[in-house]
Amino acid sequence: MVTFAQAMRDRLNATFTGNATERPAWIDELEHGSDIGFFGPSSAAWSVHGGMSTIAAGVRALLVQAMHPGALAGVADHSRYQEDPFGRLAGTIRWIYTVTHGDTATARAGSDFVLKLHERVTGTYVDGHGAPREYSANDPDLLRWVHLAFTDSFLRAAQQWGDPIPGGADAYVAEWATAGELMRVPNPPRTDAELRDALDEYWDAGLLAVTERTRDVVRFIRNPPLAHMLRPGYRVLFHGAAATLDPRHRSALGLRLPPGGEYAATRAAGLVLDGIGGVLGTTPGSERAARVRIARLHVRAA
Repeated sequence: MVTFAQAMRDRLNATFTGNATERPAWIDELEHGSDIGFFGPSSAAWSVHGGMSTIAAGVRALLVQAMHPGALAGVADHSRYQEDPFGRLAGTIRWIYTVTHGDTATARAGSDFVLKLHERVTGTYVDGHGAPREYSANDPDLLRWVHLAFTDSFLRAAQQWGDPIPGGADAYVAEWATAGELMRVPNPPRTDAELRDALDEYWDAGLLAVTERTRDVVRFIRNPPLAHMLRPGYRVLFHGAAATLDPRHRSALGLRLPPGGEYAATRAAGLVLDGIGGVLGTTPGSERAARVRIARLHVRAA
């Protein structure tokens, strides 16, 4: 007889792996490789990406990314996010954890693969000033915005719900700049202050905009086609993610917090994340695979 916890674990795993019924092979492959990787067990990147806060961070990052009309156009025009949202989610998760926990060759190959996919993502959009512009997913400006949105979202979520970050916020921003460089992001920020300033530059320059297309995407992020048993918890996580947004961004996106405001929303989301951790465990499979690789390398070196 399948227990509720088993059913919840199966639905969560299916959601994060694109409905795969078994552990993805790419995780097992992280046990192989010739070096520790760009980071390591004591790094800020492992700390930030190793906790349950990454779930809320992913929701937050999508909301922030959607504020740039060019980044949004690439998703809306070329991805099948409405027909296959979990397949796209699984692809993003694979890249994050490959770069975080893979050896350097695997991390580079994973990033090059994503850049190759980007080559066919081109089109036109209307910018924040109302002018038509051409775009490519590999445009430095768009790559930079996506990197900023990701870095800021995962950092703020970890600060809200995660463990203390080794070296603090600056260490994480500096380390994850490596991922930005792998994705050809020009001059990624290396301190928390630089990260905040870079985000402000887009806002102050009027490069961000909330259009009807943005609102469509936000409605989808608010209510994705999850299994019924996951929907109540997801609603709480959505509000928690929204509560950590820059108030200017939250207002522009038209997001209202439930009664109790930011404190109540983040506290409730923290309880949901703790519950997910209790069901899935608190260590990602990719980290466990990386530790197998690192232990093998240490034995070989000894």
